[in-house]
Amino acid sequence: MAEAQSMPGADSAGEAVAAAVESSVVTRTSAPPSFDVADFPVPHGREEEWRFTPLSRLRGLHDGTAAADGSIKVDLSAPDGVTVETVGLDDPRVGRAGTPVDRVTAQAFSSVEKATVVSVPRDAVLSEPVRLGLHGEGGVTYGHTVFDIGAFAEAVLVLDHTGDTARAANVEFLVGDGAKLTVVSVQDWDDTAVHVTQHNVLVGRDASVKSIVVTFGGDVVRVHPRVSYAGPGGEAELYGLYFTDEGQHHEHRLLVDHNAPNCRSNVAYKGALQGETARAVWIGDVVIRVQATGTETYELNRNLVLTDGAQVHSVPNLEIETGEIQGAGHASATGRFEDEQLFYLMARGIPADEARRLVVRGFFAELVQQIGVADVEERLLAKLEAELAESIG
Repeated sequence: MAEAQSMPGADSAGEAVAAAVESSVVTRTSAPPSFDVADFPVPHGREEEWRFTPLSRLRGLHDGTAAADGSIKVDLSAPDGVTVETVGLDDPRVGRAGTPVDRVTAQAFSSVEKATVVSVPRDAVLSEPVRLGLHGEGGVTYGHTVFDIGAFAEAVLVLDHTGDTARAANVEFLVGDGAKLTVVSVQDWDDTAVHVTQHNVLVGRDASVKSIVVTFGGDVVRVHPRVSYAGPGGEAELYGLYFTDEGQHHEHRLLVDHNAPNCRSNVAYKGALQGETARAVWIGDVVIRVQATGTETYELNRNLVLTDGAQVHSVPNLEIETGEIQGAGHASATGRFEDEQLFYLMARGIPADEARRLVVRGFFAELVQQIGVADVEERLLAKLEAELAESIG
């Protein structure tokens, strides 16, 4: 894959959109958004956006010591009509959906020379998903990818991350007016990998986006989806599931910026943790601006702790600047198996271990079904079964 260095240029339309995105409220960050890594101080771990992250395990991605000395194997397949380009950062599509909001993703932008733009033409309805596989082959890698979905097009994207690398990347999704996009991002890295990425989504007028983030692998994984709206009537559904093992740190930080009227969003992330040193973090920020009348939004995070010692931090945040909305709410819950569910199953002759497996499968089932890509669903269910076999026996 082509990768991207220098500040992006833009035509007048691109500049207007970028300005709207950059002016967005950035909650709980210590520095304004910027493409320049020099604008961000080296984090020390006391900043709000870094206080849960084990900086010492980022392999230098956060402090400028991680030179791009690695390699990553890229496998990109797409139906007819989809185009793939290697562009410079003066291309108006680069940076349109958003700007890096932390030092690692700014480092990623500053460390690459080219961006890859994958374009789906206007009115196209893809018969097969666009699939981008990234397989780390060691060392440190950086990247910048833009998915440009034309007006009234319909597409499914599958991003698959495997292998070993210390990876920092920016991924942008430009969703045209009236378009429909489903994105599945799977983090199934080796246990030694580190992955920090920012997903910027710009939702066009009356467009809809469904994002499903699935994290199983990696030593440290930090995914930061950010959504804003380019016009009224947009809809965003953000789903996620993570299974965090002994020694792993999985962090998902979301921001939905309701900056246009009559838009909707729904967030639902679920996680399971096993192992004394398993750690997970979920931060869900939703901002409803003064002009975003008619907004409807809800966010949910639920966590299932399977073993003693595992820890999860779940922080939903809702900022409302107008009272003229359809509705807004959030919920967070963390706990162990529900005794009533186990009792119900065991009372019907199901052994305790199998009853626990059934409870966990049911816990994740609704999110897996949101994927809508059969082979990906089957693979994730098999992965889940393997995880359950390890934790439950």
